[in-house]
Amino acid sequence: MQTILGSNGQIGQEVAKELYKNYTKEIRLVGRNPKKIHDSDQLVTADLLNFEDTKTAIKNSDIVYFTVGLPMNSELWESDFLTIAENVITACKLFQSKLVFFDNTYMYPKNNQRQTETTIFNPVGRKAAVRAKMADLFLSEINNSNLDVVICRAPEFYGPDKTQSITNTMFLNKIKANKKAKIPINQDALRSLIWTPDASRAMALIGNTPSAYNQTWHLPCDNPVTYRKMADMAEKLLKKKVRYNVIPEWQFKLIKPFSKDVQELNELLPRYRQDNLFISDKFKQHFPDFEITTIEEGISAILLLKIDLII
Repeated sequence: MQTILGSNGQIGQEVAKELYKNYTKEIRLVGRNPKKIHDSDQLVTADLLNFEDTKTAIKNSDIVYFTVGLPMNSELWESDFLTIAENVITACKLFQSKLVFFDNTYMYPKNNQRQTETTIFNPVGRKAAVRAKMADLFLSEINNSNLDVVICRAPEFYGPDKTQSITNTMFLNKIKANKKAKIPINQDALRSLIWTPDASRAMALIGNTPSAYNQTWHLPCDNPVTYRKMADMAEKLLKKKVRYNVIPEWQFKLIKPFSKDVQELNELLPRYRQDNLFISDKFKQHFPDFEITTIEEGISAILLLKIDLII
């Protein structure tokens, strides 16, 4: 049995599809209101803040995928995320389940230096501090050999369906709707982006590779590109001019006191000032046959609905 915690999210759903396609039909989907993707899926309704619910969700699982997401709310992250992580770790130990933790880069320095699996954490911001503490929990289990766990880390998403990210919501979805797109701060800074189906395929591959455990992996993504370049790609695909404007940082600061969304976004803005360079060479070298979706292919799938690139 392979179990997905947070199965209604974009990553969780795509992990389930990849597992069913290539690894196992014994899949358990866990959430507050889980929904079947395949007829054979087992559903477990659980509140992972409750340890008894967490035990029920994880019992008899060979591999557990932690793809739980919370709304962009600092108070909620501080109150809930660490408790959920601790409950999941304890339950996995109890049932001797392997654990695949889907992580992000919030805790990395927000500069133009290359980010690798050995990059030292330097969390700035409330959500970054929470994610650093969560990552440290899993690293502690690795270092103490208490649990077979693997950390799968990804940069900013872009992708189909319910994918939520700045690049999707402010840029690509606007272009798709024939509206003026918005670019935060700098159109010429290189952006590292991961196609959400690639992230999920890579997680399923890592989770089903015994030698991959007890270490951190950067999930695979195409070479970084600028928003200006992405706009050029969109124009060629759509065969028309793409309208966009760059939002300077001072405008975000002006709006911040009046917008909860901008307040939550604020700690991420520094990464849009300069190049964001997420390096996934380790994965590419260990799994050379893994086919990475190019940025141009991903944009084409979103704008032209090329579903062959969507799991």
